[in-house]
Amino acid sequence: MEEELNYATVIFKADAASAHEKTSNLEIIYDELTTKEKASDTNPVIPVEREEREEKKAQLYTLLHLVAAGLGIICVILVSVIVALTLHFNTVMSEQRRENTNLTAENLQLWTEKTDLESLTEELNREKDGLKWTIGVIMEYENFPVETFCPQKVCKPCLDGWVLFQLSCYRFIDNTYYHYWRTWQGSRNDCRYMKADLAVIDSQEEQEFINNHTEKYDDDNHGYWIGLSSNEVEGTWTWVDGSNVTLTYWKTSEPGYRVSCALTLSQADPLANWHKVSCDMRNRWICEKRALFRESDIYPN
Repeated sequence: MEEELNYATVIFKADAASAHEKTSNLEIIYDELTTKEKASDTNPVIPVEREEREEKKAQLYTLLHLVAAGLGIICVILVSVIVALTLHFNTVMSEQRRENTNLTAENLQLWTEKTDLESLTEELNREKDGLKWTIGVIMEYENFPVETFCPQKVCKPCLDGWVLFQLSCYRFIDNTYYHYWRTWQGSRNDCRYMKADLAVIDSQEEQEFINNHTEKYDDDNHGYWIGLSSNEVEGTWTWVDGSNVTLTYWKTSEPGYRVSCALTLSQADPLANWHKVSCDMRNRWICEKRALFRESDIYPN
């Protein structure tokens, strides 16, 4: 590149005495201008806008590199945290499963022990109630016939000649001859002598049981005395134990007797065989007393 020199003519108006000095100054100024122009020719001018764009681009690349590096670091941290949490979660779940297994086994054992304890408690309570029942029966006797109830030290719920049903023992007096038949009160006295009383019927099952153990004899008007009468208050029927009549199995409407007692007739309908007759009529009878053992104690579920 060829150098271009620019020359300037400067005219100074001055005194002649300083002409030499001025000439020297002009030479210096010329020299300085030439030197500055040469120096500026060695560094070409770059547009300012281009420099700014280059600078911004460089700054942008630097920022992107920093962001990328930051994101990479964050990803590494997140992966590390996820791995750590996964390992911790698996450990916790394993311990929880192990604890649940131990807890389930422990609960099963506790439940089994609780069930066994409840069964044992129920059995003991049943035995306690059974003993109370038996003691109550024994206390009805002034001299309990141990040998009669417990031959060879094996006790029976009912004596010989008596039939067990639920909580009671029944004896069906079925003498053949009229001479042995008795009035209602005479029949009751015989039952009391045996620590019993005339039968009290308070359920359909008991009614059917009694009907199955009686038989027809003599004529259609004779039957078996039961513990039901209207002796105490005329027109009011009560059982010998003082309980009210809740179930009835009458055969016919009440006859015209002012004082009446009840028979059960074996030849009639099992659920309609009670018959009202005079208490002085002579018939067979049925005695009832508590069993030495309750049926539930003899045949537990």
